[in-house]
Amino acid sequence: MSNWLITDAAVVTMDDHGAVLPRADVLIEDTDIRGLWPSGTRPAGVRAGQRIAAEGMVVIPGLINAHTHCAMTLLRGYADDMPLMPWLKERIWPFEMKLKPEDVYWGSLLGIAEMIRGGVTCFNDMYHYFEQAARAALDSGIRANVSGVLLAFLPDARERLEGAIDFAKAWQGKGDSRLVTMLGPHAPYTCPNHLLDRVIGGAQEAGVGIHIHVSETKDEVKESLKEFGQTPVARLRDIGLLDVRPVLAAHCIHLTDSDIATLAEKGVGACHCPGSNMKLASGIAPVPRLLEAGVVIGLGTDGTASNNNLDMLEEARLAALLHKVAGEDPTVVTARQALEMATRGSARALGIGDRVGQIKVGMKADLALVDFEQAHLHPRHDIISHLVYSARAGDVRTVFVNGQALMVNRRLTTLNEEEIFTEVKERLKRLV
Repeated sequence: MSNWLITDAAVVTMDDHGAVLPRADVLIEDTDIRGLWPSGTRPAGVRAGQRIAAEGMVVIPGLINAHTHCAMTLLRGYADDMPLMPWLKERIWPFEMKLKPEDVYWGSLLGIAEMIRGGVTCFNDMYHYFEQAARAALDSGIRANVSGVLLAFLPDARERLEGAIDFAKAWQGKGDSRLVTMLGPHAPYTCPNHLLDRVIGGAQEAGVGIHIHVSETKDEVKESLKEFGQTPVARLRDIGLLDVRPVLAAHCIHLTDSDIATLAEKGVGACHCPGSNMKLASGIAPVPRLLEAGVVIGLGTDGTASNNNLDMLEEARLAALLHKVAGEDPTVVTARQALEMATRGSARALGIGDRVGQIKVGMKADLALVDFEQAHLHPRHDIISHLVYSARAGDVRTVFVNGQALMVNRRLTTLNEEEIFTEVKERLKRLV
């Protein structure tokens, strides 16, 4: 049984009270957080197999990347400075048609290594050859929600969907419950109603949620109004897709007031991806209005072809800064709100908020230790402010998922990066 004691760290709990403990001890037993004590209050009988003296460190809940396409690390820098639809049709989709299953496995491992190094303990993935992404997650020790991308224009779309439903049933809960399966219809504009109807039925059969892109561009909404007389959100509502639990709607940029009310009413989790949205010039999601309406908001990087990294601390910073300048109001989307989106908000949006997203006794031991003994993190006027506005992925020193140490003092314990780099290079000789 894994047993770790972290001592003398500042702890950002992200609990119901928003508690920040300036100095505390955290006990990990097996997969769970079993103790959390302000400094000097830990019971004398508490022992641990391994101990981390964490003075100068800040413990945070593991960051949760609520929307990405992990194996798109293979496309990092491949198609930059283009609008979304030409980017997809002329560069991304043709490249992806050449992918083989093992390409996705090694591309996923590359993304997972990057995420662990940045304090990410869980990611929500939608991509081709989804079994390989799931295998990479299980092999690495990270937590993951995995769904296969479903595109109606592919000749075997129906077979792919049935395979995705079978996968969702068979793989759910693997890896000591680290793996959560979902169904991943790409978007309303790439999935006709008959396919979405089967997605709804399949999700109900398998008891899983749905991961879908929604209202990412103005053209998407314009075409939906022209073809269906409805916005994408209204269309998904009327066919019953938003009644599935959970639904993670990625992007949610071009929304009407009615759309926002629908997302709130249906309990849909919206994933904000500011870096990707800015790079593709897709627009600015109405995050302040979504928050005001009570919509649960998570945070995601999107894939590295449109970001171009998987740095969730950077994404939190962008989320806070973008809305201040867009609304000409420095008080909107505070540092605390941005960090909550990257942790507890993402967990709730994915339907796993009962087990991760907070540092709390009884929750899974998914957490990261950030080294605050850095020039850019002094003086410590406000820890949460520093995490969002000053910290970098490289400041993360140690990462736990389900009680297992996946990185200790910047050394990955479950992955061989040299092997991953070599495999990726070999595959790109064929793909590019």
